[in-house]
Amino acid sequence: MALHHNHSLRSFSLKHKLFIIFLLLISLPSLLIVIISEKKHQNPASLGTTALRHDQNNNVHANKKATKPAWFDVIAKDIKKEKIKIGLVNIHEDEEIVCSLQHLHPKVETITVNFDHVNESLKWEDLYPEWIDENEKWGKAKCPEMLTTATAKMNNLNVVVARVPESSCGVNRDVFRLQLNLVVANVAVESGWVSWEGFDPRVVYVVFVGSCGPMEEIFRCDDLLMHNHSEEGVDYWVYKPYLRSLKQKTLMPIGSCQISPLFAETGKEKWRGRPQKQKQNSSSILVGSTRIAYVTILHSSELYVCGAIALAHTILRNPDEDIRVPPEPKDLVLLADDSITSESLTALRAAGWNKIKRIQRIRNPFANKSSYNEWNYSKLRLWELTMYEKIVFLDSDVLVLKSLDGFFYYPQLSAAPNEKTMFNSGVMVIEPSQCMFENMLKKIHKVKSYNEGDQGFLNEVFAWWHRTPSKLNKLKVFRSNDEMIPEDLYTIHYLGLKPWMCGRHYDCNRDREDCRVFASDVAHQKWWQVYDSLPKDLQSYCGGLSKKIR
Repeated sequence: MALHHNHSLRSFSLKHKLFIIFLLLISLPSLLIVIISEKKHQNPASLGTTALRHDQNNNVHANKKATKPAWFDVIAKDIKKEKIKIGLVNIHEDEEIVCSLQHLHPKVETITVNFDHVNESLKWEDLYPEWIDENEKWGKAKCPEMLTTATAKMNNLNVVVARVPESSCGVNRDVFRLQLNLVVANVAVESGWVSWEGFDPRVVYVVFVGSCGPMEEIFRCDDLLMHNHSEEGVDYWVYKPYLRSLKQKTLMPIGSCQISPLFAETGKEKWRGRPQKQKQNSSSILVGSTRIAYVTILHSSELYVCGAIALAHTILRNPDEDIRVPPEPKDLVLLADDSITSESLTALRAAGWNKIKRIQRIRNPFANKSSYNEWNYSKLRLWELTMYEKIVFLDSDVLVLKSLDGFFYYPQLSAAPNEKTMFNSGVMVIEPSQCMFENMLKKIHKVKSYNEGDQGFLNEVFAWWHRTPSKLNKLKVFRSNDEMIPEDLYTIHYLGLKPWMCGRHYDCNRDREDCRVFASDVAHQKWWQVYDSLPKDLQSYCGGLSKKIR
């Protein structure tokens, strides 16, 4: 009986335990709900050390973002408005700079500038084809589609802030980098431009942030107010662009896929004469002084003195025939090193070079000693002629057949094509600038020329250039020896051995296998016709060289 009683107790105890376990299992979900609910209502400070540290980090990051950009005070002091409107190009809303600017509300209003990004398949070679149909025999040349304006109208901004992606750093021929720079330029011009006549634009500042700066071909170093460089990558460039110059660049084709227009138009807007240079810190316009010039350079020997005499003669005997604008005085400037004697300088001055400037040569660091191209970086001295707004440079082996005065309308750097994506540096329109000269000097040991000369170097510095007609710089390369010279040429550029070195009756380029491509009796005789028109006393400077060189 006792055994049966003990068995019953054990059975009851087991059932009781199972029942308790059962109740616990049923109540577990409800317990979890209560715990979660309690957590939601707890004070954040009591959520534990990890959560507290995360919150503190967020506060520190937020405080860091609220710091005013270092460049802001530079531009704010000149903008006399209650609210400064800032357009943001290629800058995301979660970036530190956006938070910094929004922290200045209501003084500052930020506006995102959207634009349609260019197709990634588009290459630089598509923008800069080696050949286009300049005479429009098969129709007008067209450029690939690349929008350079914002998707919405932006005409009341005070500042444009942009970031160039790091993937474009150090890449001269990057299509998206070009598009971004042109979008920024267009937005700045649209916000500040009034009209060509009167020309009283609003001031618009441009700021590039990040480790990659702007394209020097579009945003001039002369307009740079400040540049900060730091190892942490907090770099910025602050510009106060000269809008007349910037607008002209926005009217140019995106590459050499089209010839640049002489009188650029957009809508009903036209050029009203050649742009005049305005002082950045003044409303006055420079008048009454010669601001444009034709320039050539002689260095290292006197072999090209005869060519420079003929060049000046042909410039002067082909005056501007454009009656739409009054003629403007132009200097003929000759740069010469110490190898050019005072006797030769007297003859050159008599030929028409009314301004002669002595220079120190600049050595090509990649050239061999005593090679033909050892000192051809001396051409960089052109940018030191800052007394002129624009110059048309011509090599001294060029003859002018037609007035070039109209090309002073073109922006820097305008030139005729040479090969592939390159221009020929024998005839160029440039805008002298001391800071540009200094910037180029800093690059000569880093940037290697594709042709080991000044042409290759300048093509790296001015990767974005503007195509003039090929007839501006007709290279003396003909399909046959007796090919006729087109009547509408502006110049002939005498490559190879020079006419004054060969003699009157024979183009000695034919005698050397490496120069036969430059042989042309027709072009050769053209130069000697110019020689015959020179005064007798100047002809003598070519007499000693008139012999065949084999």
